[in-house]
Amino acid sequence: MKRILITGMSGTGKTSVIEELSRRGFTAIDTDSDEWCEWTVGHEVGSETSEPDWVWREDRMWHLLSEPREAPLFVSGCKTNQGKFYDRFDHVVLLSALPEVMLERIKGRTNNPYGKSAEERDRILQHVRFVEPLLRHRATLELDTSALTVAEVADRLLALTTRNAQG
Repeated sequence: MKRILITGMSGTGKTSVIEELSRRGFTAIDTDSDEWCEWTVGHEVGSETSEPDWVWREDRMWHLLSEPREAPLFVSGCKTNQGKFYDRFDHVVLLSALPEVMLERIKGRTNNPYGKSAEERDRILQHVRFVEPLLRHRATLELDTSALTVAEVADRLLALTTRNAQG
């Protein structure tokens, strides 16, 4: 059965759509937790940085993505080591949004403190410029969530589970 990664920058709707898919009865995992992630230093290939990095726990992700399934699996996250797992997904879906929409969503959210400070908002905008194009290059589909409801995004993701072709 289909395995779909939902990725993108903060404020694009990853958590909201994963919660909606879960509410509809699907296996939908938000990986932004201690269960699925851990702090490492210099994790990226060729990295010489000593900056901490919040990455997927690879052993847990390998196990999750190797389990046989009869129903679709939706996984959300945006981690520097997620590319190691792309071949395990049938679709890599990039959620994007206009920067002003992202920042407004982040300002109003209550389930995640990230993005409230000026430094974090600046970092998010830097990620839009430098990280998002890398994600876009590897994505099988991009959904601009700026004008879509959470239900509409969930419906489009569910449509992928009934298609044979990617994209």
